[in-house]
Amino acid sequence: MPMSEKQAARFSQVDDQGVFEWRNLRREGSDSDRAARRALFYPIYISKGTIRVPKMEWDKKREEWNVQDMPGPEEQVVLPVNEAGEEKRWRWDAKTVMSSLSILAVKKDRSGQDYIYYKRRPHDRGVVCVSSWFDAKYSATEHGTALLKAIFGKPIFSYPKSIHAVADAVYIAGGEDREGAILDYFAGSGTTGHAVINLNREDGGRRKFILVEMAHYFDTVLLPRIKKVIFSPEWKDGKPKRVATQEEAERSPRIVKYIRLESYEDALNNIEFDDAAGQQALKFEDYLLKYMLTWETKRSETLLNVEKLGLPFSYKLHIHADGETREKVVDIPETFNYLMGLHVQTRKVVDNGGRRYLVYRGQTREGRAVAVIWRETGGWDKADLERDKRFVAEQKLTEGADEVFVNGDSFIPNARALEPLFKARMFGPVEA
Repeated sequence: MPMSEKQAARFSQVDDQGVFEWRNLRREGSDSDRAARRALFYPIYISKGTIRVPKMEWDKKREEWNVQDMPGPEEQVVLPVNEAGEEKRWRWDAKTVMSSLSILAVKKDRSGQDYIYYKRRPHDRGVVCVSSWFDAKYSATEHGTALLKAIFGKPIFSYPKSIHAVADAVYIAGGEDREGAILDYFAGSGTTGHAVINLNREDGGRRKFILVEMAHYFDTVLLPRIKKVIFSPEWKDGKPKRVATQEEAERSPRIVKYIRLESYEDALNNIEFDDAAGQQALKFEDYLLKYMLTWETKRSETLLNVEKLGLPFSYKLHIHADGETREKVVDIPETFNYLMGLHVQTRKVVDNGGRRYLVYRGQTREGRAVAVIWRETGGWDKADLERDKRFVAEQKLTEGADEVFVNGDSFIPNARALEPLFKARMFGPVEA
């Protein structure tokens, strides 16, 4: 973690390499007893500021050093023994001590005796965290439950974590990388997303967060919370205390994209069985998607009527939620992006005389530039396709693309029909 002002104040000495503090070479705290590391208990000789480790030989049976070089007449023997007379150990072995004399010095300890100290410098990445966090800011009651109550105006989620605990955990896990991506696949109330937003506001980072949740509070808590904290960093009784400053707004997410993945239960809810006459199992009523089972509907040649993707914005699924089943539009274009592994760079909607064009630009995993064009082509004739071709050229919708995919019929030069790829990726085997 970044050093606090109190921690930074300890590094009050300066040399040609920067700031440092003098620290006792004797180990303190955990794992500091002689019994923990017996080979690190040995004498060091000091005299008028000089430091020397005598020649020694390790006795395996007794597990201690046999000193073969006695101290000189002006040399003082120093052992890692504390003021209470307890045998401790040195931080370094003898070889390291002799190779580090330039950063060692003889100084007075708290008892006024000459002792050995080394130059300790602040770590480039900050301070290593201890295992137990006792700071008041980690209180889940005050900075978790109370924080959510301030945002929503009432208790709305059980046992949310402290925003500070999550922010610090994100930071030490790699969040000091200001361009990093943070994934929380048990997102709960969305504290991780909130923490990432706060970190970006503090240091101008461009971290991204990915939150995954399957419970109902995704809609009732998680998503509303993210929207609220983007609008304002401070809330009370469910109302914003202030609007985000210009700097805070610039450091907040511009786009928050959320996706509902079709669940196993959703798929079961949309199965269509063969009838006795052996007709196609897949039936479309107002472009309602239906699925087939491997055995019960084996006579069906397709599992999804991709040939009807001429109306890509109209497909629906039966979705069961809150005790009832509703028809909801599914995002066929977004599904295609995931199926082909497209890293989307831009998403653009263009109007052509009342006809909507949805254009994605991005790269595949192989680094090929791709343009994907979606429009509703139902009922189009040759004249419509010619008009479509001219519009795409005028708007330069395919310029610079190595590959162009388009739904439905098309006269667009070098464009490939996306339906075969959609079908192959949707129902083909999963690749490692």
